[in-house]
Amino acid sequence: MQTLNTTLLIIGGGPGGYVTAIRAGQLGIPTILVEGQSLGGTCLNIGCIPSKALIHVAEQFHQTRHHHQLSTLGIGVSAPTLDITKSVEWKDGIVDRLTTGVATLLKKNKVQVIQGWARVIDGKTVEVGDTRIQCEHLVLATGSKSVNLPMLPIGGPIISSTEALAPTSVPKRLIVVGGGYIGLELGIAYRKLGVDVSVVEAQERILPAYDAELTQPVHDELRKLGVRLYLSHSVQGFDSTENTLQVLAPNGATLNLETDQVLVAVGRKPNTQGWNLEALNLDMNGSSIKIDHRCQTSMRNVYAIGDLSGEPMLAHRAMAQGEMVAELISGKSREFNPTAIAAVCFTDPELVVVGKTPDEANAAGLDCIVSSFPFAANGRAMTLESKSGFVRVVARRDNHVIVGWQAVGVGVSELSTAFAQSLEMGARLEDIGGTIHAHPTLGEAVQEAALRALGHALHL
Repeated sequence: MQTLNTTLLIIGGGPGGYVTAIRAGQLGIPTILVEGQSLGGTCLNIGCIPSKALIHVAEQFHQTRHHHQLSTLGIGVSAPTLDITKSVEWKDGIVDRLTTGVATLLKKNKVQVIQGWARVIDGKTVEVGDTRIQCEHLVLATGSKSVNLPMLPIGGPIISSTEALAPTSVPKRLIVVGGGYIGLELGIAYRKLGVDVSVVEAQERILPAYDAELTQPVHDELRKLGVRLYLSHSVQGFDSTENTLQVLAPNGATLNLETDQVLVAVGRKPNTQGWNLEALNLDMNGSSIKIDHRCQTSMRNVYAIGDLSGEPMLAHRAMAQGEMVAELISGKSREFNPTAIAAVCFTDPELVVVGKTPDEANAAGLDCIVSSFPFAANGRAMTLESKSGFVRVVARRDNHVIVGWQAVGVGVSELSTAFAQSLEMGARLEDIGGTIHAHPTLGEAVQEAALRALGHALHL
């Protein structure tokens, strides 16, 4: 068996793992990265990036169909057709460029990439095939995987998000099991591709992790698009002979919903199986690995980052953790203690949450001002044919320090950076209200929300 020695060994080449490796390489740390599939992990290959590409395809097709039928913009076009094979090829091209770019960056920073599945022996030893790797520092970045339902095993008409992002054809009917962000992002995209879509959610409303006021515009748009919602309904099973999904209604009745495909999107869980993690006997936090403020596990010089370390399972959190860990290993003094991490749902309309919501602020015992500004009063939103949604700010009443931002509306994902930055810098309502915001932009609603909290919104 071949033996390699290195200072830093990283298991997993997703956003957390590859960023750790790049930063370590920049700092001159001898680094080996082990990846069993494709560099970029779930996010670049079968998650964040391909889903946004499919959403873009769906939106363009939907808008073209709208212009064919009835356009208030005066645009007339022939009835559009969709070649989903070409759409998938375009999506795959984006994925390929990004993953190739990651490989180039790793090579540039002298990171040795080993393709294969890692098996942990102990805190300083990992085997990959017939290669044994000895390290001083071990970073675990194995990500997460989809939660499966025992009554809906993946295969045939039962698909996961992976299959939904690489369709060979577009079904006539699709039932999405799960009304969270993954299910709704893909469900809305498929509806805009012309598919008859239904959503089954066990909770009483969609996006149950977010407050009702924030999700209402998304609920309204689903109704407008013709997506059928089965809320407070639970899945019982699937009849493959009849192609029907058995669903239990709140009144106890069983519904048989006909469909061509069923997309299971009920969440994700840390990927802790299949690589002998148990050999380390690490302290756990539920299904995730327990870490401290430096992403250190219960074993010295063993770190866990990203989805493996629990919620929030976000690629940008993993990347920030990875950068910090690399700097810690180089001898720098760092802690992972962000004021807030933005969460974004790329539904229609988009949804952003940064920091504390009104309910969370109240639960924390904070006396806060809560103020919102509607996009119906924003000129840029009107020119984008979208007047639904709002920006909401949550700020302490005593000193006006902002503790949270939320927004729902067209393109609000691009406001997430400004929201997070204002919280990290400890901005007050006066700071946002006193900053000149470019006109006409959606960002003006951010300023107006702050001004309204101060008692003098200008355009409402």
